[in-house]
Amino acid sequence: MELRLYEEMSSQVDGVAEEQGRPLLGHDYDSSILIVHQNEDTIFPLPSNHTDKASPSLSVPNQRLASLDVFRGLTVALMILVDNVGRAFPSLNHSPWFGVTLADFVMPFFLFVVGVSIGLVFKKVSRSRKPDATKKVILRTIKLFVLGLLLQGGYFHGRGNLTYGVDLSKIRWFGVLQRISIGYFLASISEIWLVNNNILVDSPAAFVRKYSIQWMFSILLCSVYLGLLYGLYVPNWKFEHSNALWTSHLSIIQNVHCEVRGSLEPPCNAVGFIDRLILGEDHVYQHPVYRRTKECSVNSPDYGPLLPNSPGWCLAPFDPEGILSSLMAAITCFVGLQYGHIIVLLQSHKQRVLLWSVFSFSLLLIGYILEILGIPLSKALYTLSYMCITTGASGLALISIYYIVDIEHLRKPTVLFQWMGMNALVVYALAACDIFPAIIQGFYWQSPENNLVDASEALIQTIFHSEKWGTLAFVIVEILFWGLFAGFLHKKGIYIKL
Repeated sequence: MELRLYEEMSSQVDGVAEEQGRPLLGHDYDSSILIVHQNEDTIFPLPSNHTDKASPSLSVPNQRLASLDVFRGLTVALMILVDNVGRAFPSLNHSPWFGVTLADFVMPFFLFVVGVSIGLVFKKVSRSRKPDATKKVILRTIKLFVLGLLLQGGYFHGRGNLTYGVDLSKIRWFGVLQRISIGYFLASISEIWLVNNNILVDSPAAFVRKYSIQWMFSILLCSVYLGLLYGLYVPNWKFEHSNALWTSHLSIIQNVHCEVRGSLEPPCNAVGFIDRLILGEDHVYQHPVYRRTKECSVNSPDYGPLLPNSPGWCLAPFDPEGILSSLMAAITCFVGLQYGHIIVLLQSHKQRVLLWSVFSFSLLLIGYILEILGIPLSKALYTLSYMCITTGASGLALISIYYIVDIEHLRKPTVLFQWMGMNALVVYALAACDIFPAIIQGFYWQSPENNLVDASEALIQTIFHSEKWGTLAFVIVEILFWGLFAGFLHKKGIYIKL
């Protein structure tokens, strides 16, 4: 599987590639370098008559941007880490509502590298090939969305539950892959149709003119999000939930009082209101992070029993990858897209790093200013300040990895991440979505608890004489396993494309 968690759908845009069978070749770019997507992230310089003064950074016949593979792989590894260690170290888990933790950078990292990669894949699409490229984008968007629905809609019950199946009346419609598919679709369509390819970029002003319509489109998305978040009236609402303390397991109706505009608190925000209105409360995530807030959990910031006087909304459903917040999440793809443009348009490592640094620090500064002005950081709502902070951090992460991997060529320390990045969707589906552990747990001795996965984790916890540190060590071993597994697939040339 050429399974880079963005390119699975975009990587081989067959209708954009030349008809001679070359793998995504011949994008007749107007830039000073030519991107040849043998493996997506390979850069070939144009013949000498196009570049009188070759940059030292492109003096080799071809230069593969291994840093993008490493970035993807590191992101997948980070997701496995925080998802499995969060229960032992709550500080590594997602923030209960406001604020950011390490886990809250995973989704922006994914979306950011999607955008960077789209900037390489669709440079440039001729007018005659735009409809075909659009069809490819739509098809791959649908495939990714459906895969996300299968993995996160409730069909697979995950580790520790040897059952499967989902009640279609309660299936969850949105999730991680669905959000990535939305960002991929919007950024790809804008790259195909909203770029003026007749403009030769030879100055900052020309860069702005070339992508101005694309930027206006992203600003429009951002404005729609902000307008609805702060301007939409949220009425009172109610939801049904089961009271586990009742032996009869009867459901009760809980009323939530709102009647407000612009609230960013858990019960009365526009993000949740739109999801309940369009999707229905049964089709959103039923165990939201705000159950770990200090208003709800006795073990905050970890999950725990409800406080005696906790508000009723503590048990209300809320989807952290909902409809409205996905519009702002797509902006992360658009910002990553500009980083991809810089790769295409500039040859020099120094120029790329300089412009990336300017963008990244500017985003961080804007994010902090917005937070000071009263727009809090919230992954669940994907607020504007959160988008700026996490996207700026994504840019700095790319710079660091790019320097280590593609400038200094220190490949061996990062080779496991590179392999994981080249097979990211496989690792995500099998590991982060717990499909592989659930399969292994299906083989047990006499009792379901006596399985290889739980026994291995218990053994490591015993060796470390600590449940917390033993869990961390077990997850690190798991990440190493998936890195080696991805390396095996790479060595065998096994790639499964959507």
